[in-house]
Amino acid sequence: MSSILVKDFMQANVQAIKADASVRDVVEHLCKWNITGAPVVDESLCVIGFVSEQDCMKEMLNSAFYAEESAPVTSIMRRDVLCVSPEASILEVAETMLGNKPKNYPVVEQGKLVGLINRRHILEALKYHNGAYFSPARERPQFSLVQDSLQ
Repeated sequence: MSSILVKDFMQANVQAIKADASVRDVVEHLCKWNITGAPVVDESLCVIGFVSEQDCMKEMLNSAFYAEESAPVTSIMRRDVLCVSPEASILEVAETMLGNKPKNYPVVEQGKLVGLINRRHILEALKYHNGAYFSPARERPQFSLVQDSLQ
């Protein structure tokens, strides 16, 4: 059986967050698209962070309690984002997810966001291939760590 690749099961139309968004904008975006988190991208579509519902919750509570303006997403996003290549093996990503790793991985090609892969996509791939994935040469997943250079 040929390899099961991220590019074959990733979500290509990612609902990314722009770096200049406020936390309130992020919450509206997450609720509108019924998603639990999204990559944060700069104007070149390079991933600079990831923001989740949980990241937004404290900020929303604080801004509601103190009647403050909403903070920028860059103040609450995680900057150390694990990204994966579209050519990465689904099986390797699944094994990485079994560890206490993120549930969502931005898919990056040539430095640009091209998709998102999460646990549901992995389960779909495994279900589709009925767990019959075998590879003679098991390679490590093609992950990269993105860190914001503005720190």
